[in-house]
Parts: sequence; structure tokens; C-alpha cells
Amino acid sequence: MKRRELIRHLEEHGCTFLREGRKHTVYYNPSNRKTSTIPRHTEIVDFLAKKICKDLEISPPK
Repeated sequence: MKRRELIRHLEEHGCTFLREGRKHTVYYNPSNRKTSTIPRHTEIVDFLAKKICKDLEISPPK
């Protein structure tokens, strides 16, 4: 899955940008105070995308 698609999915489910790291972007889910990092690769493996959604406690992308 493309990184931009994953970020769009996270933002549609209420997650917000928290900060940039050196090699990762950190997103925050304010409803349950969970955070997760997203690597700065153009392609993100589907398994990793599902894990990021699980960490933030939102539904996985389709």
C-alpha cells in the first residue's frame, strides 16, 4: 500500500499528525491516546499497515 493512502486512512479515522522523526512520522489517536510510527517509504507492506492500525485501535485498510 502507498504511504499516502495509509496516512489518508488514518486521518479519516480521526488520527492526527504528532511529529516527524528522522526516518518515521508519528501519528496519534486522540480518542484513546495511542501513538504509532509510520516509516517514510513510498510503499508500506500490508502487514505493517495492519499493525499500525491495530496499534492505533482503528479498522485496518482494505
